Amino acid sequence: MNGQPDDGSESELIYPRGRNETEEQRADRRWTELLQEVRVIQTGVQILFGFLLTVVFTQRFATLDAADRNIYVITLLLGASTTGALVGTVTFHRLVSGHRLKPQTVLWASRLALTGVVLLLGTVASALLLILRLALNGSAAPWVVTALVLWFVGCWFVLPAWVLRRYSSSE
Repeated sequence: MNGQPDDGSESELIYPRGRNETEEQRADRRWTELLQEVRVIQTGVQILFGFLLTVVFTQRFATLDAADRNIYVITLLLGASTTGALVGTVTFHRLVSGHRLKPQTVLWASRLALTGVVLLLGTVASALLLILRLALNGSAAPWVVTALVLWFVGCWFVLPAWVLRRYSSSE
């Protein structure tokens, strides 16, 4: 009646499992989704990294103590690494495109993108630490940064893992 086989499962009629797609169609869909995700995150990374590149040329930079300069250098290196991993998703695809490796390309590009997200977490944390050390003039900065990192980890990793576990186990 509705295109679904009648196996007596009401949930199957409402929430059919999977998609009717070939491995190549699935790889194409997943690649498109990944590319959209990378586009969104890359914009923020480019703005953050661009800002970090200009900091060294400000008058205030000369007044930073050794610890803050070290935090800046670490932040800058993390930002560059984040950019490398996220751009790597696209260059990976470009270099292996046409070799009938789309499913493998999506897998490895996804891993690069996830690596980029982890590096972004480090970049944001260290940038926040540097800025809050200057803004708060006290020992509160590490505590605030720790709380924010826990928030990011919860939003970016724990919640998706919980949803995956919660809803995958019921299938």
